[in-house]
Amino acid sequence: MSADPGLTNRITQALAQAPALHGQLGVAVSGGIDSSMLAVLACEWARAHRITLHMFHVHHGLQVDADQWQHRVHDLAHQLRVPCHSVRINIDPKNGKGMEAAAREGRYHALAQLAGKVQVSHMLLGHHQNDQAETVLLRLLSGAGPHGLAAMSPVSIRNHLYLVRPWLDVPRKKLEALADDYAGQTGWYPVADPSNQQDQYTRSALRGRLVPELDDRWPAWRGNVVRHARQSAEAREILQEVALGDFETLAPSGDKTSFSLARWRTLSPARQTHVLRYWLGFHGFPLPSEARLHELIKQLRNLHALGHDRQMRLHHANHIISCEKGRVNLLGVGKIVR
Repeated sequence: MSADPGLTNRITQALAQAPALHGQLGVAVSGGIDSSMLAVLACEWARAHRITLHMFHVHHGLQVDADQWQHRVHDLAHQLRVPCHSVRINIDPKNGKGMEAAAREGRYHALAQLAGKVQVSHMLLGHHQNDQAETVLLRLLSGAGPHGLAAMSPVSIRNHLYLVRPWLDVPRKKLEALADDYAGQTGWYPVADPSNQQDQYTRSALRGRLVPELDDRWPAWRGNVVRHARQSAEAREILQEVALGDFETLAPSGDKTSFSLARWRTLSPARQTHVLRYWLGFHGFPLPSEARLHELIKQLRNLHALGHDRQMRLHHANHIISCEKGRVNLLGVGKIVR
């Protein structure tokens, strides 16, 4: 198969942004075009670098053809002569998070468990330019700020597993052409996920309703939006550095669960807000809504200068933010693994 060398080179470039590999690499494969073609090229890359590649598949049981997808993935692994590990998970439709979010969370958790069993620390994911552009749009429509608009990172860590996305700037059309070429040479073809055409899913609705209009009026919109995501990621890094510097001036406790109210009050209003977001994010908590964050800031600003107000007890993510003896405290903090 004659693949664009740039696709393989992107694997090298993305992995260079993560800690060094230790002889093994994973690739998550749903059976669709994107992840399957990533598995094919990752196999070539791994052999060239003398790395053992493992394929991983999560069976959600959400589609009638899910069993067939699992078989197709194992067939591809057999064809590539690489080990394949799969697991079936159950998604609770009444979890309160929505089916898409619950399936995504369950998938990442299962991938981390499977990878841990074979001591794989790095997992390749097949997200591409179309996925990244859609993610930016969805987050913009949901009211996300600079952190959210950075969308997916080339390298991130979740549940102690490094997630590596080498193809965030690669158009899906290039992967479709690669899949056609591979199918013509080997007879193996990817599966088609019918949920991509089901309007009840938010991302599918975006693809079916908004994306065609954007394609018609602004053909280059995906590249522009993905470039915006990269710029937002750079801005996010700068903001994180500023927040860390500000937080260190607040006389934080060793475990960073408390800080000085008086010193927090010396910051500008914008930096007061930002350092609170940093503090909660550092402990792995979801960010509060804008209204709830403003309420927290209002209470902190109105407290007695020494912070003795014992009425200051605000609940967030099953924990309590309080203020006593001039220090803002996060009570009940345990180890949160993301």
